[in-house]
Amino acid sequence: MQKPPSFAGSNPGSSGSSSSGPQRPGYQQRGRNNDPYAHIRRNLRIKAAQVRVIDPDGKQLGVMSSDQAYKLAQQIGLDLVEVAPNAVPPVCRILDFGKYIYEENKKTKSSKSGATKIKEIELTARIDPHDLMTKLRHAEEFLHEGNKVKMRLKFRGREMAHTEIGFDVMKKALADLSSVGHPDSQPKLAGRNIMVMVSPLPANKRKLRLNAEPMPPKPATPAVPVDDSED
Repeated sequence: MQKPPSFAGSNPGSSGSSSSGPQRPGYQQRGRNNDPYAHIRRNLRIKAAQVRVIDPDGKQLGVMSSDQAYKLAQQIGLDLVEVAPNAVPPVCRILDFGKYIYEENKKTKSSKSGATKIKEIELTARIDPHDLMTKLRHAEEFLHEGNKVKMRLKFRGREMAHTEIGFDVMKKALADLSSVGHPDSQPKLAGRNIMVMVSPLPANKRKLRLNAEPMPPKPATPAVPVDDSED
């Protein structure tokens, strides 16, 4: 095929095996800042003289020149992509680069969505037993889903005079969550708070305990008797 006039500066007899050979105009026009995948060398960007080639089905085609591998990829309408640049020689695969990027982005998004998150549970030294159970059930769910839980117990007013009460509450909470998580360290007093970070157990060892049974109803507040007797 005759080359367009815009390539008049190149050597007509060149085979394209060196950097002075034909280049795709689109690659030169797109700067590194505009191409988020510039670090992935493909097609004419591959600099190695020889590469080990894998076909679209995963079959090893052996070592060949990068020009030969590129022409082979063009013949079947796909791209030559460098997948192992540090190998000797570099490993390249013939594939659809657009589809390759799509699959890589899916893996990245999946990894981010599964990343560990930190949830926070706040307690008090004199928390109602029913309210404590409600909060611990939430904490158990978070840990069972693979999240970390930051537990904070806050002292109010004169409660600081009896910090042992708060430590007892935190000790009970950690014991109740032991089937799904473990503390990263012992609970520590920081200012007017007791803090502890709880990490989930390995997925195959997590077992719901607090959420395994229905939540018991909160005891009703006893009514104040009314004396309706006549004077």
